Amino acid sequence: MPKKYEKFYDIILDTIESMYYTIMTDADGMILFMSKNYRDLFHLTEKEVVGKYVADVIPNTRIPHVLKTGENTIGDIFEMVDGRKVICNRIVIKDDASQTLGVISSATFNTIEEIEQLNQKIEDLQRTNEQYKHKIQMLQSSKTSPTEIIGHSTEIQTLQKTIRRIAPTIATILITGETGTGKEIFANHVHHYSNRRDQSFVKINCAAIPKDLIESELFGYAPGAFSGALKQGKIGKFELANGGSILLDEIGEMPYDLQSKLLRVIQEKEIVRLGDNKTVKLDVRIICSTNKNLESLVRSGTFREDLYYRINVVELEIPPLRKRPEDIPPLADFFIQKFNITYGLGIHELSQEVKWQFSKYPWPGNVRELENVIERACLQKGSGNLLLDDFKFFSRKLLEASSIKEPLQKTIPSLENHKLQAEKTALSNALEQANGNKSQAAKHLGIDRSYLYTLIKKHQLD
Repeated sequence: MPKKYEKFYDIILDTIESMYYTIMTDADGMILFMSKNYRDLFHLTEKEVVGKYVADVIPNTRIPHVLKTGENTIGDIFEMVDGRKVICNRIVIKDDASQTLGVISSATFNTIEEIEQLNQKIEDLQRTNEQYKHKIQMLQSSKTSPTEIIGHSTEIQTLQKTIRRIAPTIATILITGETGTGKEIFANHVHHYSNRRDQSFVKINCAAIPKDLIESELFGYAPGAFSGALKQGKIGKFELANGGSILLDEIGEMPYDLQSKLLRVIQEKEIVRLGDNKTVKLDVRIICSTNKNLESLVRSGTFREDLYYRINVVELEIPPLRKRPEDIPPLADFFIQKFNITYGLGIHELSQEVKWQFSKYPWPGNVRELENVIERACLQKGSGNLLLDDFKFFSRKLLEASSIKEPLQKTIPSLENHKLQAEKTALSNALEQANGNKSQAAKHLGIDRSYLYTLIKKHQLD
């Protein structure tokens, strides 16, 4: 180096030395220079850093990446070893032939206060970003969004209050009701108002899965558990719901031999994958739903009595639409607005005549049937109010319901009498065939001995 430049070179080094956290490497990433304040941060001396590969001294350094790409990075946020975040500039040093000679990297500051404020803003943004990412992941995995419960009836208002009260607990819930009453919507609300709302909500229909596959769907299986199984195994619905909630829809259709395994999951809070011997701990809120009378299934011996009591800690009984006709107008308004948005329509409301006719119809398909009827009428009309003429496709059912309503009401008591008589006859026959042996009679009927005594007392056969 020419003598006249030596002093200038010393001045440059002194200047670099005084800069915050400065480091210089050659084209191979070997450290040529590291400022004292940077060395002090690592408690290293100059001899201990010069000549070392930069990533061996600063594990999270991005200098190797800059050397590889040959591109400068200006204003990059970098986290120091002490956890502070700084604004870092990395400049690639090149010769006249544009060959990379090395990199010089330095953090830039204004004041410590400003840096601390910037750090705080960065942390806040990162925290918010993580929260949004987590919520998006949960929505994608659960494919569920809380659907509004519509209704002014006392029954619906009471159900909503009950849900708000029990949702934050871990109690197992059984939702019962006829087909089409919207049991899944109420299950959504239980999860939405629980402390698990940001976690997964997994749903499985026990009636829609073949009986020989439902166990592997619920509990998963180990690699090679059975012929045709995935090589890597499969995670079950319970594990997918871990930390969140699971809805076992149509629980009454669950095979009897699988019910004992479900009972163990509820009691032990753990599962074992099919073909595996390793237990997996669970923290899952279990919600069950059914349109069947589980008590009747227990009596017939197709549903375990102990499981019934385990899942029925809290029962939410959804009343059919015919028992709450005052909910029909708000439900209809909700569906009209829904289809206006979905199809770009301009429907206003139901006429008073339509509302009156709908209040007299028994709605055997419940809310689902009402939604279907409203959707069809909206699509046909397009805009304006929905009049009685817009429901010509439905008028025959309205007339039939009006004509058979009274006879149906009169036959209900006789049907109940037939049911009681059949129960009494079956009980008498079982006792007679068992020669009065109650244990054998209970076994023949497929019921518990304690329930047999209840029936004997009920029909006064003792």
